Amino acid sequence: MPRFVSPAEAVRGIKDGDCILYNNFLSVINAEQLSAALNERFEKEGHPAHLSLYCSAGLGGWTPGNVCEKIVCLGAVDTVYLSHFGTTPETARLILENKLEAYNLPFGVMSHAIRAAAGGEEYVICDTGLNLFTDPKYKGYQLNERSKKELVQEIVIDGKRRLKYDVPCPDVAFIKGSSCDEEGNISMEDEVAIGDALSIAQLVRRRGGKVIVQVARKLAAPRHPMEMVIPATLVDDICLCPEQTQVQGLPGVDPLFSGQQQLSDEALCEMVRQKAAGAKKDPAKKRIAERAVRELRPGHVVNIGVGAPEYVAEEAARSGILSQVNLTVESGPMRGLPAGGAPFGSAISPHSICTCAEQFDFYDGGGLDICFIGALEIDAEGNVNGHYHPKKLSGIGGFINITQFTHKVVFCTAFSAGGLEFEETPDGLHIKKEGRFPKFVEKVNALSFSAENARAYGQEVLYVTERCVFRLGEKGLVLTEAAPGVDVQKDILDRLPFAVEVELDS
Repeated sequence: MPRFVSPAEAVRGIKDGDCILYNNFLSVINAEQLSAALNERFEKEGHPAHLSLYCSAGLGGWTPGNVCEKIVCLGAVDTVYLSHFGTTPETARLILENKLEAYNLPFGVMSHAIRAAAGGEEYVICDTGLNLFTDPKYKGYQLNERSKKELVQEIVIDGKRRLKYDVPCPDVAFIKGSSCDEEGNISMEDEVAIGDALSIAQLVRRRGGKVIVQVARKLAAPRHPMEMVIPATLVDDICLCPEQTQVQGLPGVDPLFSGQQQLSDEALCEMVRQKAAGAKKDPAKKRIAERAVRELRPGHVVNIGVGAPEYVAEEAARSGILSQVNLTVESGPMRGLPAGGAPFGSAISPHSICTCAEQFDFYDGGGLDICFIGALEIDAEGNVNGHYHPKKLSGIGGFINITQFTHKVVFCTAFSAGGLEFEETPDGLHIKKEGRFPKFVEKVNALSFSAENARAYGQEVLYVTERCVFRLGEKGLVLTEAAPGVDVQKDILDRLPFAVEVELDS
């Protein structure tokens, strides 16, 4: 039976050199109180030191030095294995400065690796990442000179080239639940996602490690066994933390995020319309979403990414098509409306929530009809960099799993970033000032999406900007649409560092 202890007591058993496995998804399902206790112990004692952190999504917070990444900033961590760095900006900076050993692997692969390791497997074999930055021929997952571990190998099975990924070897699990019963079984009724909580507990227990779970409350009466996500048998320590919140940085618990309260599609659409009325919107993202949403068809199963694609979800609600499509989030929610900003990873009024590994089973199997996702860079061939620049490390997150096997991929990005200005008049769109950072480049800094793969898989690919639309052709980008008022030569073709085919309707 688990011990009921304080967070400070729970982290007392973590040793120098341990690997901590987190069940975080950015700013949701974070065991913040456990992270805070770990930080406090290191500040007082200088231990535990030389830690490794493994999280299939990303540690939460979005602000530099937030409670989850503070342990890195304090100097207690030697190595990190993360798919996403957007919520850990100081960690990203240390990596780019070669001060921290770091590896960036696809979210779905890391999630599947946790599940495989829980079952005693030593590796995962899959096609995810072939011909992309994780491929051994590029070794782009090794983020700096300190990062020498060979975590991915090429393997040939029945004449087909595939990738073999190592699985994690954790010593400690940090998990956040909602409630526990008297015995110590864990439920997650207030959470917006499950993550891979059960697999993480199984893996750490199998390895003889320490499973620590924080919850808001102890139940006076037992719940139905189907509601208990983690059995008490797998838990070592439980910390009662009534102050914990649903989303890091936001107060309380919103029952719409957890699905405990449901809205009809009509009510959800009306809520979005009311919030949108008078709200300040990024004009470029709004224009992009208005064009991109036209690619949705009734019955589509959809993934919506972070950034500009978030506007596509809102536009689907505003236009009334939300009830006809099935929006999903890689963290596990199905249906409802994906939330943007700090709660990204949650959905408003989800109809169901599965584990991350189960969601990626569906994505990797080609279950998505269409996805809308952002881009850092796009090159002449149609390749996309969505995760890395020498001055900016975002991390791949679920980008590869979402884009590599989806039937139709819609990249949503401004033509240029950092100060882009335009105005809309009755006669069309007029570019007043270009952004400082061009999105279309001769060659991308890193391969997050391969045009070669897309052609081989028969994918349909669009690149939607505020002023024009390209599609992926046999030789590269093809300009297919230009907004009224835009000077095609001056505002598009002359600003590309490469030539493109032009197939505009006359």
